[in-house]
Amino acid sequence: MNRIKTDVLIIGAGSGGLSVAAGAAQMGADVILLEGHKMGGDCLNYGCVPSKALIASGKAAYGQQHSAQYGVADAAGVVDYAAAKDHVADVIAQIAPVDSQERFEGFGINVIREFGRFISADEVQAGDTVIKARRIVIATGSSPLVPPIPGLDKVPYETNETLFDLREKPEHLLIIGGGPIGMEMAQAHIRMGSKVTVIEGGKAMGKDDPELAAVVLDSLRDEGVVIEEDALASEVRGTAGAIEVEAKDGRVFKGTHLVMAVGRKSNTDKLDLEKAGVEPSKSGIKVDDSLRTSNRKVYAIGDVAGGLQFTHVAGYHAGVIIRSMLFGLPSKAKTTHIPWATYTDPELSQVGLTEAQAKEKHGSKLEVVRFHYHHNDRAIAERKTKGFIKVMVVKGRPVGASIVGYQAGELINLWALALANGLKMSQIAAMVAPYPTIGEINKRAAGAYFSPRLFESDLVKRVVGFVQRFLP
Repeated sequence: MNRIKTDVLIIGAGSGGLSVAAGAAQMGADVILLEGHKMGGDCLNYGCVPSKALIASGKAAYGQQHSAQYGVADAAGVVDYAAAKDHVADVIAQIAPVDSQERFEGFGINVIREFGRFISADEVQAGDTVIKARRIVIATGSSPLVPPIPGLDKVPYETNETLFDLREKPEHLLIIGGGPIGMEMAQAHIRMGSKVTVIEGGKAMGKDDPELAAVVLDSLRDEGVVIEEDALASEVRGTAGAIEVEAKDGRVFKGTHLVMAVGRKSNTDKLDLEKAGVEPSKSGIKVDDSLRTSNRKVYAIGDVAGGLQFTHVAGYHAGVIIRSMLFGLPSKAKTTHIPWATYTDPELSQVGLTEAQAKEKHGSKLEVVRFHYHHNDRAIAERKTKGFIKVMVVKGRPVGASIVGYQAGELINLWALALANGLKMSQIAAMVAPYPTIGEINKRAAGAYFSPRLFESDLVKRVVGFVQRFLP
């Protein structure tokens, strides 16, 4: 058995693990990185990157089929599904070098391509190597959750880990799960010529502001996606090409292919956490505000730490623990400034408190300001007028922003900046945005906060009248 020592040992080469590894190594720490599967983790290989690439294929087909509104004749928008998957693979291949073993070895990191498991409080075995580390970071991410639906084990199905390898276009895709992954894949496939039925046990996009979610769901239904809510799957049966899903209330949905998109589960099974004294939680691994586990030498970041499961959260967690591990400085993770987006068309994004959450927390102190896309000149020019922004404001400071519409995932960045730095609405209003841009929506939302204070105020009108009497 080969035995080595290191300052920092990282288990998992996904977004969070790679960020910690690169930062720690470039700051002078001795780093070992373990990865038993693919470098880049779920995001590069099965999640964010391939899904957005497939969404782009669907968007291109839809654009050809709906170009007459721009004075360009509609076209068939015929999709070669296998070629679209080649596009997905090419996108992954272009990004992969950034996450490659060779690149990280270039930082001086010892990359070991084995799964790691704890054998003591500060030792991990990876293959025939035992690593003793001063600090250990668990960054093993998450995998698709497959619930024990009767019959599912006898029927072929896809998850996000297999869907992007599928070469033959599904004739009729059944998707169990109406969350962000399910809805994104539903729209991508309806645009590429498949029939799609989404089967959701509760409310589709149920974790989002219902007012915004309704805009997205109406758009998907208009495109032909069948969305069945309150349809808890109770049985799956059939064979490849002829699959049936029966809901608890007796409804039966038939299709040719099945995708499971009901959620994620943290990857902890192979870690032997008990040997390190690391306490698990219902959602993964129990951590404190500093992302430390019950073993003070061990941190957990990203999906495996529970909480918000987004790639950018894993990257944020990496920055939090580097401050603590390398410099011994206090550092805590927060969630109030973390944005997220669902990449349907229209997009939906959120940062901070939703309207319902803000009402519950702040009560009568809350003001909600809105601005609609159909008042934005660039949105009118682009024929992208569906959607709106609403900003939750308390004592002149935004505490949350919700956006549904074109480029909502881009627009939310400004509000994430505002919440992270405690900016006031006056500072957003003072920004000068180039005309005509979609980004003006943010400034106009801030303007909507001040409009009644300026244009509907009797005091302001009296002051202006008084000053005008004395100005030369």
